[in-house]
Amino acid sequence: MGRVIAVANQKGGVGKTTTAINLASSFAACEVNTLLVDCDPQSNATSGLGLVKDPERLNTYHLLVGAASAEEAVQATALEQLWLIPANKNLIGANLELVEADRREFRLRDALAPLFARYEFIVLDCPPALDLLTLNALVAADAVLIPMQAEYFALEGISELLDTIERIRGSFNPDLGIEGVVLTMFDERTNLAQQVTAELKRFFGEKLCATTIPRNIRLAEAPSHGKPALLYDPRSKGAESYIRLAKEIIAHREAVAVEGDLDRPTSSSDGVATEEVVTAEVAPLEIESPVEIEPSHSADEQAAVVAAEAEVEASQQHGENVEEIPAAAEMDKSA
Repeated sequence: MGRVIAVANQKGGVGKTTTAINLASSFAACEVNTLLVDCDPQSNATSGLGLVKDPERLNTYHLLVGAASAEEAVQATALEQLWLIPANKNLIGANLELVEADRREFRLRDALAPLFARYEFIVLDCPPALDLLTLNALVAADAVLIPMQAEYFALEGISELLDTIERIRGSFNPDLGIEGVVLTMFDERTNLAQQVTAELKRFFGEKLCATTIPRNIRLAEAPSHGKPALLYDPRSKGAESYIRLAKEIIAHREAVAVEGDLDRPTSSSDGVATEEVVTAEVAPLEIESPVEIEPSHSADEQAAVVAAEAEVEASQQHGENVEEIPAAAEMDKSA
């Protein structure tokens, strides 16, 4: 079963489409079958992979309105293991046409369902708005990757996206998670970038991606040539950063899969589930009531007992008849 990642942020100009194109291309470069779905009416992800905008070509709009299947809309790209479902400007009409439609929030998920087993990663490029198109993408996704700049306005905007994610979890997609937050156009030399990074690290913890995407001219030039950065200039810092990001996401997914296998209960030799055995081993111990310890005798009493025992031993050695030695308490009374 493939993993569906929606690249989303309602704030424009944060590098969503650049991230979607280059992350999907980097997955393919890692020899992973990947599908990029352009959900943005601006269709920049489509032109960024070299496809000319063609209103007659089957695209995401036809999937949402039920006019075509996902298999029919898939297009090949210059990368061997990367495929694309393009978009067109008529996609914006879906926001109006789907208002009265049945299961309007699930249209994209239902359309992509036959492809889940064919691709290991399906990347959704979302528009810069929290509209019905973005809603469809978030309902179809397993997780959200949030690209953002290291600026305070970006911090304010991300709170709205997180609120939307919580609402979708409660109504349509309870398993929707956050794949990570990736900083784009990042300049580590500025104090502002360091402060925003620290704030994001405090809030998101491990969800903040270790990989950051620097501001790089090659990333900006590549779309004009209809190529992802790793084909336009594979040695550029931008291309290398997205390769590292793809490897980080793949490694995280593999680690989660291993943890899932370890947590899954397995049967032991005697037919008892491992989970039950572990439960039995860590069962709480019953604590017995504390034992009361009598206080020891005083120094004078101990000395009297020792002297009496010595006298008995000496009497036995000489064969003398020894009278019964009074207890220490009786000695104290006689004294």
